[in-house]
Amino acid sequence: MLQNTLLGSLVVFASLLVLCNMQCYVELYDKNPEDPPDECRDLDGVTHKLNVEWKTENCCTCSCDETGIHCCNTAAIPGGFDTTKCKTIFHKDTCSYSVVELENPDKECPVSSWIL
Repeated sequence: MLQNTLLGSLVVFASLLVLCNMQCYVELYDKNPEDPPDECRDLDGVTHKLNVEWKTENCCTCSCDETGIHCCNTAAIPGGFDTTKCKTIFHKDTCSYSVVELENPDKECPVSSWIL
């Protein structure tokens, strides 16, 4: 019975990873005893209040709780374009991508889908 429950949970978890396209992740951490109980510390050493969202310089929205820091990418990723003729360019200032021709970067390529 326990094995069926674990297997079912694993299948659901794997499905969620596919549906989310790995755009969200969790950083698990051990709380430092010197840190205040209502704060967490990210990998850069910056402290944040529990359950309060912040935005990273890499276009992720994050929050933390007692178990870890939960982050999701906010930039929509282009898909469904001709990768042999086009390339993506990431614009960090606007958290967005553009898709342009390899031979003529001034010309945009058509994109049929965006993944968030």
